Amino acid sequence: MVKKAIIIGAGPAGLTAAYELLTRSDIVPTVLEENDYVGGISATLDYKNNKIDMGGHRFFTKSDRVMKWWLSILPLQGKPSKDDILLNREVELSKLKKAPNPEKTDKVMLKRPRLSRIYYLKTFFSYPVSLNMDTIKGLGLWRMFKIGCSYMKALAFPIKDEKSLEDFMINRFGRELYLTFFKDYTEKLWGMDCAKISAEWGAQRIKGISILKVLKQMAQNLTGKKGKAVETSFIESFFYPKFGPGHMWQSVADIVKEKGGKIVLKSKVTRIIKQDDRIIAVEATDSKGNTKVYEGDIFISTMPVKDLISAMNDVPARVADVAEGLMYRDFRVVGVLLNKLKLKNTTAIKTVNNIVPDTWIYVQEREVKLGRIQVFNNWSPYLVNDFKNTVWIGLEYFCNEKDHIWTDSDKKFIEFAVDEADKIGIFDKKDVLDAYTHRVKKAYPAYFGTYDRFDEVKNYVNTIENLYLVGRNGMHHYNNMDHSTLAAMKTVDLILGECHDREEVWSVNTESDYHEEKQSA
Repeated sequence: MVKKAIIIGAGPAGLTAAYELLTRSDIVPTVLEENDYVGGISATLDYKNNKIDMGGHRFFTKSDRVMKWWLSILPLQGKPSKDDILLNREVELSKLKKAPNPEKTDKVMLKRPRLSRIYYLKTFFSYPVSLNMDTIKGLGLWRMFKIGCSYMKALAFPIKDEKSLEDFMINRFGRELYLTFFKDYTEKLWGMDCAKISAEWGAQRIKGISILKVLKQMAQNLTGKKGKAVETSFIESFFYPKFGPGHMWQSVADIVKEKGGKIVLKSKVTRIIKQDDRIIAVEATDSKGNTKVYEGDIFISTMPVKDLISAMNDVPARVADVAEGLMYRDFRVVGVLLNKLKLKNTTAIKTVNNIVPDTWIYVQEREVKLGRIQVFNNWSPYLVNDFKNTVWIGLEYFCNEKDHIWTDSDKKFIEFAVDEADKIGIFDKKDVLDAYTHRVKKAYPAYFGTYDRFDEVKNYVNTIENLYLVGRNGMHHYNNMDHSTLAAMKTVDLILGECHDREEVWSVNTESDYHEEKQSA
């Protein structure tokens, strides 16, 4: 008898699991998705042929397994893309004879240059922070002096017991640099004082980066000496689907359906039916309020752990309390179509119409709630309907569902966001041609609330023999897209008996080095 798998959520983890089951076994998956699109927070939205990548998703990984998998779905470009041609820009191309031409086919992965910077004091600073002449000039000698003194103090008298994210950052950067470049942005992201956020978030997202590394790199740059040790720098390019990350996940969804899997959209799982130590079925509700029960042998969940446990019967009170106390941060983006930006390109990097070359801009300005800006033209020219004559950007905000950022009407919030961007010199309001906004619930699982007791939930779920948690919200872990993909692959390994330890799944994204570092001899 053919086994059935019920997968909750059609994001990267859920779709990867479905694909892996279909290509490696006779298990048939049914994927239940609350939204009317696939991809989760890695979806790509379309507004009048201008596409929004919600949050920005670089396809970069240290896992050869994940990279080969991605490129098997969307092969690397064999010819230059639209902006590569206009700029006469050299780009890494596939050497395969039948490698796709992005000007003639859609199923293609592009190789894109990476540049992210911090916008502070209406000036650009390197991201991650670098002690170069631009930084010294932008901050001034007095600020640099205070940063140096506070770092020396942190070296001499480190905080011995790092309980908070604030402690973690001060130990690595000194208090002054922490206050200048980290505190305000991080608190915009989480809506909470860094002193109340677990140090574990820093250990996961900022691991391996410190001012000491920056100083060593600066000394090598000034002296021209490379040193005997292996140097560390940050990735200068990344892969990116022609039409954004949702293009990848829609392609995977198409394959899943072609191979006999089912994907049911607008179907929210509202009840988990457990019997003894097994899940026997889930109940899902559609957009019209109709419910349907889906029975299965295997259950893979990417839904928020908080919602999963609350929907489950016979859960111990202590586990239910921990799950109820888990917290999240929500997200809202405003796509703005412009004649031009007010920001000037002062770099040596060539761009079409000489717009700023950044993919992401981290907004450190304290007088606005705006957290980050995406310049979609630089992610892929195919995201912008009139690429040669307009600029399409995303203004990104972090919020909770009760904040005005979330509750404001589309019209009111678009006006608010446009005013903020105009205020700090991103663009002039008169250059706005059109705008659109979209909300995303539970975009970021938080490392506060009851997170310090999360192992109680994890250990309980591990006793349910046919239930597997994957994905950012499924594992309540701030995973990148490649981590979610790899965790799903390892989950299928576990289901098929190719590995026997659930900790292999939970250990994904716990490596000691930073995700976006590269190494060269």
